[in-house]
Amino acid sequence: MKFKTGLGQDSHAFEDNSKPLLLAGVDFKHAQGLRANSDGDVIFHALTNAVSSITGINILGEKADKLCQQGIVDSREYLKLALQDLSTWQVQHIAISIECLMPKITPFIPSMKKNIAQLFSISINDIGITATTGENLSAFGKGEGIQVLCVISVTQA
Repeated sequence: MKFKTGLGQDSHAFEDNSKPLLLAGVDFKHAQGLRANSDGDVIFHALTNAVSSITGINILGEKADKLCQQGIVDSREYLKLALQDLSTWQVQHIAISIECLMPKITPFIPSMKKNIAQLFSISINDIGITATTGENLSAFGKGEGIQVLCVISVTQA
């Protein structure tokens, strides 16, 4: 059996705009959205990057930019595109770490897990999500935006 681990990261600054703040497809009803050409869903972006690190096929950048130009700004679509490239690899576990001063993440974890589990066709029990304020040490800990790191473990028979 083969094993691989994918690492993904993404971050966006807050911006006073009319965009909703979406994290893993969940609307946080926050006063500010995130600056991005897309919907700015940093969790879906980080997951897309993690899948790309497994497959070696980059989605964010040129491919996602082309989709944005076509009016496709739902980050879920970028992640779906990356997932097509996994082919025979089976996701075993996803770990996500979110750094931000605001909003509060914990109340939304079950909804985020549900959305991620549906996209990856895995159990919510195979997804771990943690959050930290960063103790005011970075721009994210000072409330200027959100950073997400994630790890995806996959196997192939």
